[in-house]
Amino acid sequence: MLLAYSITRDLPVVDINLETPVCQTSSPILDGKKLALISILRAGNGLLDGILEVIPSARVGFVGMYRDEETLEPVEYYCKVPAELENRLVIAVDPMLATGNSSVAAIDRLKKEGAKELRLLCLLAAPEGVSRMKDAHPDVPIFTASLDEKLNEHGYIVPGLGDAGDRLFGTQS
Repeated sequence: MLLAYSITRDLPVVDINLETPVCQTSSPILDGKKLALISILRAGNGLLDGILEVIPSARVGFVGMYRDEETLEPVEYYCKVPAELENRLVIAVDPMLATGNSSVAAIDRLKKEGAKELRLLCLLAAPEGVSRMKDAHPDVPIFTASLDEKLNEHGYIVPGLGDAGDRLFGTQS
């Protein structure tokens, strides 16, 4: 929820009039089309509930990516996103920014789907992933809670948390 606040705190708002049980008042709401949260499956789903607590009206979509463990390259297996991405702020959500390959591929796909204003939200990042994202998509700001030390030989963040999807869903082998 804290990262959701951080990534949205500069969004434009407009005032609307509304009736409370006591009187009429004016209150700010987000301006423009409802923003789109795009979970990079499957680990991104672990962050959606917290973000939706802060922005319950957001539209939600999914880009399914898995990392080939030999090449560390992303493989897309699913994509379903809200309509009119070109008119929405799109926040891609993935707990780990490790090599950056999956994030770059997901952002590539979202741009192909029409997204123009994008942000990436992650819990942990490695310097290598940040560098890869900045090289491929310098227009996409990265919001993270922690920049860890490095990647190990298997492409995992050190000290990191291991595989976020496995930890979230109890599928660790």
